[in-house]
Amino acid sequence: MTVATRTELVTASDGGQFDAHAIVPAEARVHGSVPGVLLLQEIYGVGEFLNAKAALLAGLGYAVLCPDVFWRVERNVSLAHDDAALEKAFEYSGRFAQIPRDVTTADLVAALARLRALPEVGGTDCGGVGPGRKVAVMGYCLGGRLAYEVAAAGDPDALVSYYGSGIAGEIDLAERITCPALFHFGGSDPYIPREEIDRVVAVFSGRPDAAVVIQEQAGHAFENSFAPAFSNAEAAAASWPVTVDFLERTLRP
Repeated sequence: MTVATRTELVTASDGGQFDAHAIVPAEARVHGSVPGVLLLQEIYGVGEFLNAKAALLAGLGYAVLCPDVFWRVERNVSLAHDDAALEKAFEYSGRFAQIPRDVTTADLVAALARLRALPEVGGTDCGGVGPGRKVAVMGYCLGGRLAYEVAAAGDPDALVSYYGSGIAGEIDLAERITCPALFHFGGSDPYIPREEIDRVVAVFSGRPDAAVVIQEQAGHAFENSFAPAFSNAEAAAASWPVTVDFLERTLRP
């Protein structure tokens, strides 16, 4: 399946506007609407890893929207995956953390609404009068936590969170998440203590529509093949089919 790219503009609740990179199946406008995925960045910004994942999802038949999460700090951040960039990425994420959480969450809920409105998703942009196709929110690292927050504050039809840092500190939001949820963690993650992972397991393992998958041999960011210091090909090969199956079951029942 061929894909097409473009930049969408998202309007925040306070009137500010920010970019969102859209990667969509080129055939969607012709053959009808497709499910959508709001894909949220790591601390490196919307760069090579996120674009590669978006293209992969679009190739599977999903309309993907990658919002510029850091726009209130600096617009359109896209960093390489090396030591120098990691230091800069931590700087950006530190400044981002100073923004009130309700503001950053509202930005991404607005991005979710923009995804629903895309013509490929059967939204209002193409004159749709119904609810359109289903959409998921999915994120990696920082984006994994942000996806969790969006699922609690917004109305996605599914949640996928990869090694979301800080979820255990917001575990009280779990009761607000009513959509199916899938969490991925590395069992040897130096940035997410095992007790925090166990807290997520304790809350979500009893839900019939939720799952927590732990790659015991993996550390942080194990799916990122662009970051040699973190990548774990074996763990990535095990986790990705679980995500693909989950999205198929929840967005295309």
